[in-house]
Amino acid sequence: MINQDELTDGGVILRNRIFTPLMSICLALIMCGCALFPKKLMINDSVIRYSAGTIISAGTRAPVSYDEFVADLKKARFVYIGEIHTAKSHHDLQLKIIKELYGYNPNIAVGMEMFDRTYQQILNEWTEGSLDRKTFINKTHWYANWKYDFDLYSDIFEFLKEKKIRIVGLNLPFHIPPKIATGGIESLSGDEKRYLPENIDTSNTTRKEYVEEVFKMHRIKGRDNFDNFYMAQSVWDETMAETAFLNVKNDVMIVLAGNGHIFRFGIPERVFARNNLPFRNIFLAPAGSTADISHVDYIWVTAPLGKRIPR
Repeated sequence: MINQDELTDGGVILRNRIFTPLMSICLALIMCGCALFPKKLMINDSVIRYSAGTIISAGTRAPVSYDEFVADLKKARFVYIGEIHTAKSHHDLQLKIIKELYGYNPNIAVGMEMFDRTYQQILNEWTEGSLDRKTFINKTHWYANWKYDFDLYSDIFEFLKEKKIRIVGLNLPFHIPPKIATGGIESLSGDEKRYLPENIDTSNTTRKEYVEEVFKMHRIKGRDNFDNFYMAQSVWDETMAETAFLNVKNDVMIVLAGNGHIFRFGIPERVFARNNLPFRNIFLAPAGSTADISHVDYIWVTAPLGKRIPR
């Protein structure tokens, strides 16, 4: 710290040295290093760093143009778009992709992790235009269930309402996974068990290893049994996959969910096992972070958390 008593006409006295204007400039450059050297995305097993706005294909492990990216998405019946829930830039990109695919083929539906199946009628009423924003928030119990700021998602909801695009609530009631994580499926009541998917696949070792890493990083008192924690995660993904499968019609299903759910071993391969329909999954990764490209079709490098890419 530099206090006011150390200020002089020529600069700042720092440890008996004169802190000259030139040195001030050097310090300012260091402190503004993030501006001179913008954060970039690192990908595991690669020495290349990618700037915000870059779209990387897992197939070629190289950047592709936006037009190439969109052209490939148009081949899919399911498009999974991840997110960090609190990143507004991620929701802006989700909406951008939704608009792009809607412009190509308006026969689309949007499945959302943010709602459980019991709210389907409310979602239908929103799409039909019979609910205002406040009523929609209240009737879906948004801040009891999802809790993240509604404004992060509001542009998406307004577009879906404007175009009357079908919204599908993918999840199971939010109080059930924590109960499984703490006491296992056997701890659920008979009424709660009726929300479970018909089949629950826990055999994918890659998925299990991923969940184990999450388990180690997010230890919560009372949830110290990994098998229960893994079962809760499997039920979560399996329910969303089953719901997406049951609700796709002669349309394209766009699924919005957290990044961890859109890895191939999360929701996508569980849906594919049911219908063999082609899919693409897109991982949204902030610059300044590290990502694994092994389990996705595309990584879209977004602005660092807390910042937005200028339009």
